[in-house]
Amino acid sequence: MDLKRTTVDWEAWKKFLGQAVEFAGELGISRERIVAFARQAGDLLAENVPPATPEQKTLKELWAVADENEKQALANLMTKLVSTSPGNYTIF
Repeated sequence: MDLKRTTVDWEAWKKFLGQAVEFAGELGISRERIVAFARQAGDLLAENVPPATPEQKTLKELWAVADENEKQALANLMTKLVSTSPGNYTIF
């Protein structure tokens, strides 16, 4: 997958994340651990990657104002979103 393209196309970004979640699930990684990874990735992305789409900008702005529980909820929701998108398997 062209990572550069995934940063400018919301659907490609969701598909990329969904594939990562699916792969982690196939490796036997628990949902809780996947969400914890998503939480860490959220911190990393928010601090280091400028948003390339309006959707990414919205997520970054939400992340910036969220407390720890809200960030956990956002990571959980994003993980759930990408694992139930058309073309991805629902593993949760």
